[in-house]
Amino acid sequence: MSDPRFLVVRNDEEQYSIWAADRELPAGWQDAGFAGTREECLAHIDTVWTDMRPKSVREAAAS
Repeated sequence: MSDPRFLVVRNDEEQYSIWAADRELPAGWQDAGFAGTREECLAHIDTVWTDMRPKSVREAAAS
């Protein structure tokens, strides 16, 4: 039996999560373009999500 497949998903605030690949994405979340095992997806998120603050907070801090 193979490992379950997951997608890396991202919301409008550029926050990341993983989602079972065989399920419909929840409202407000989009496929971030990476799929794999749970561990692979979490490792990918560790690489790309370098600032945990929501997008709106980052933008407010920059102005």
